[in-house]
Amino acid sequence: MAYIDIKNVTRVYDTGDVKINALSGVDLEIERGELAIIVGPSGAGKTTLLNLLGGMDTASSGSIYVDDRQLVGLRGRELTRFRRYDVGFVFQFYNLVGNLTALENVELASQICPDPMPAAEALEKVGLAHRLQNFPAQLSGGEQQRVAIARALAKRPKLLLCDEPTGALDYVTGKEVLRLLQDTCRRDGMTTLIITHNSALMPMGDRVIRLRSGRVLESWINRSPVDVERIEW
Repeated sequence: MAYIDIKNVTRVYDTGDVKINALSGVDLEIERGELAIIVGPSGAGKTTLLNLLGGMDTASSGSIYVDDRQLVGLRGRELTRFRRYDVGFVFQFYNLVGNLTALENVELASQICPDPMPAAEALEKVGLAHRLQNFPAQLSGGEQQRVAIARALAKRPKLLLCDEPTGALDYVTGKEVLRLLQDTCRRDGMTTLIITHNSALMPMGDRVIRLRSGRVLESWINRSPVDVERIEW
């Protein structure tokens, strides 16, 4: 079985008079240590899929295995433990605590894990060893996103989920963040998923998954991933 194995997954949101099929019969596999690019337009189901994989939402039907653990049906403490110990999240907006320093923001994640990476070490990995005592308002957008990535890495997660991580950044800064994510996946062998609407990013992935209208349109393995510096959009 693949590290991530999804079979016939649906997610239906019942709003009362209307039922919204966010995902309809999704099947896909992602191997351990891969960098997967999940691409599709707004409303394709990308964020819904990421939320299911991260234990922040529950499938209406089907099966989702992550590292041989069935997520569908997990409840309460089991689901909390999965989110806390196994998954790192990076979002479009950095969600940093404004009155805490970069170091303290990363330490928040360290406090909930059994074997965390020291916060200062995590910040050094993302190139912010010189910014430990700065508050978010004193950091650029790219630096704030690096703090958010360091916070995720400090948990030593098995799975890193990134939801439009460069959506709030300019072109140059966005490339720097993508370079960091690509390097982290390669260096640490961390299974990493990046969702994006930007199809130009597909060549950087080990695996590419295209979603449309809640379904997998295409999925393929990229035998020769491209360094993000060589990608233009």
